[in-house]
Amino acid sequence: MIIATAGHIDHGKTVLVKAITGIETDRLPEERSRGMSIDLGFAYADLGNGSVSGFIDVPGHERFVRNMLAGVSGVDYALLIVAADDGPMPQTEEHLAILDLLGVERGCIALTKIDRVDTERVEEAKELIEILVDGTTMDSAEIFPVSGITGEGIPALQNHLASVAASIPDRQGSGNFRLAIDRCFTLSGTGLVVTGTVFSGSTKIGDRMTLTPLGREVRLRGIHAQNEEAETGGAGQRCALNITAQGLSRSNVRRGDWITAPESHVPTRRFDARIRLLQSEQKPLKHWTPVHLHLAAADVTGRIALLESRELAPGESGLVQLVLDEPVGALWGDRLILRDQSARRTIGGGKAIDPFAPARGRARPERLKILKALELPTAADALKALLAQSHTGVELRPFAKSRNLSPIEANNLWRNIEMNQVGRPEAPIGVSQAQWDTLSEDTITALAEWHKAQPGDPGPTEDQLRRRLPVRIPNDLCGAILLGLINSDKIARDGATLRLPMHRAALSENETTLWEKVRPMMEEGGLRPPRVREMAEELSQPPQVIERFLFRAARIGIVHAVAKNRFYPLATMRELGQLAVGLAEKSENSLFSAADFRDATGVGRNVTIQVLEYFDRTGFTQRVGEGRKIRKPIDDVFGN
Repeated sequence: MIIATAGHIDHGKTVLVKAITGIETDRLPEERSRGMSIDLGFAYADLGNGSVSGFIDVPGHERFVRNMLAGVSGVDYALLIVAADDGPMPQTEEHLAILDLLGVERGCIALTKIDRVDTERVEEAKELIEILVDGTTMDSAEIFPVSGITGEGIPALQNHLASVAASIPDRQGSGNFRLAIDRCFTLSGTGLVVTGTVFSGSTKIGDRMTLTPLGREVRLRGIHAQNEEAETGGAGQRCALNITAQGLSRSNVRRGDWITAPESHVPTRRFDARIRLLQSEQKPLKHWTPVHLHLAAADVTGRIALLESRELAPGESGLVQLVLDEPVGALWGDRLILRDQSARRTIGGGKAIDPFAPARGRARPERLKILKALELPTAADALKALLAQSHTGVELRPFAKSRNLSPIEANNLWRNIEMNQVGRPEAPIGVSQAQWDTLSEDTITALAEWHKAQPGDPGPTEDQLRRRLPVRIPNDLCGAILLGLINSDKIARDGATLRLPMHRAALSENETTLWEKVRPMMEEGGLRPPRVREMAEELSQPPQVIERFLFRAARIGIVHAVAKNRFYPLATMRELGQLAVGLAEKSENSLFSAADFRDATGVGRNVTIQVLEYFDRTGFTQRVGEGRKIRKPIDDVFGN
């Protein structure tokens, strides 16, 4: 369990932590003697429940609120400290507001320095505290009168904390590993060490992690968890990680960075959130107000875009988008604090919702509906709500990343949710059955309208049909919808074109005569048919006549329009496609280059580029760097 102290300066936080743990947090000797101990301000003790609890002793002075914010993020329990002689003070109120905004739901209150006052003052201070915490997350929290000097009340507080520690559930099995870095240093003979609180998941020595937002892969050479050398570390612990990577130095790591599992590396300069403005604010929060964002140990500047109105009144909450000057690692559920532009005053706080926030259309009604669905507390409920309202399907990989779902957790969720899962393995899309049926009906309707408008045309290509649908849907989803309709005989494919089963388009008598002259010339050309001008010269026809005819033939589906001046018969194009499949199958990474295709076909560089770009347009291949991979089965694109 991680316990954070909070309270006004000189109210006895450090003395109290020493009384509980025996450790002076202002001058930890463990950092020198053990070599990998945690930063100054941290102490550890077995409270009697058999496990080590960590104490974060945060500074109380107004100028050190930034450090306080870094300290309380990700904690399990808050220990609010109020001196009996002073009673609640300005920083007491601000620290309490921060705990409330961060949603720290477990906590108690230590009424310190009772050795300095009489019983009547202790009772008076209790009443003042009860008034202060009314309506906050510390409302009804137990108050423990203590003295760090005499030890009075300390055993009762220790017993309470031990009981709470025993009741904290194990969080190490949930989510991917994420540690928020609050300190970085180098040690002779050890190397680079980062310390911080683990927000989720677990890790072990030897694991490969990602430094976020830099995106650098690092390896864990050593772990200290709760100030003890360990093989593993996880959520609910303070950890020191000895990390290594080629060329990595202290200058590459900053306070506010993260050490995360690769699946949780989602750096962002904008994310959507819900915030609450403090009731104590004197004026409403305006749209595009400059702010300081505190998230975990990060402190970055940016602006706040209000999504539901032009201003937010004191005490009210609303959906916003944080547009930042630097990238941060923010995922769903991460708590945040907002301070004013000068970083002198806490103005509000809340919770991150979506790290994949759009720059355009962020305040549209449909986008706000998506945010309210994403806001739901469980991943299952959020995904169900998204599937019910999304006309274009839900991209499952970003959803899993934003929720910090491990691969096992994500796959279990996909299996337990009723949906059609389509698309490539690396980019799956989830679609509800109701939306699937609607998209299928829209596709048939769009195809019928095409035939009605162009009765002599064979039908549209897949891309042309997709652009006529009422909503813009991803290519992979469109392909899956079409494949389902083709398999159920509701749509037919003729080469690169699509049609309703009863629709037939044919060449006119004059076109048929011309086709009988053009076809032998194209077939004799093999893998490199003659160009339009070459055929026109041999037939003594204007090039424009042959070009118009071949484009008409392409629409009917008897040739492929690879380029404006080059057309391919169906069989020849399929042969080229089979050569591409063969090249991909022989490759270790399933990629083939333009040079590989040129050598295999012997068609020359220019024709190679034309054919490969046509493959890309039809969705048969996808360019990956300098290579290409097969994206769809050849039968789905070029027939059989």
